Amino acid sequence: MRAGGRKLQEVVQQTAERMARQVLARARRVLGTALLVLAAVLTFLCAMVLIGAWRDDVAISTHTGKASAEVVSVSFARTIIRFTTPDGAVHSPRTGVLYPRGLEPGQLVRIEYDVRNPDLARVAERDVSLGLIPALITAVAGWLVLAPLGLWLRRRP
Repeated sequence: MRAGGRKLQEVVQQTAERMARQVLARARRVLGTALLVLAAVLTFLCAMVLIGAWRDDVAISTHTGKASAEVVSVSFARTIIRFTTPDGAVHSPRTGVLYPRGLEPGQLVRIEYDVRNPDLARVAERDVSLGLIPALITAVAGWLVLAPLGLWLRRRP
């Protein structure tokens, strides 16, 4: 009876160890896949940011209005400006001005805006090309960090 009990205990223990190894291997594969998907999503988001900025630039370039604007406030999320259009209307885009790097409150700056939608404004002579390097660096850095880790986790033990 004892020999049979020990044998059963060994079989149960081996089965439990095998199942634990299988669960861990699957968890590693799933986590590795998730990291690769995260890198792909990050790349997609970088591309979407650039496409959105390009669309805004095209809208402004096709129906350009020019004005001088006062920088009202600067925060991490947006830079608020106030400008007057030729018809005398005062505009202050809720989403802020595009390409605001280096602006400070109280500063006067030349802007270009879409005459059909004056809430779409950018600092004059700035465009989507300013975002190319940061977006590229973000996407490449994401792949450099996430891809090796994801592939390492997916490898067979």
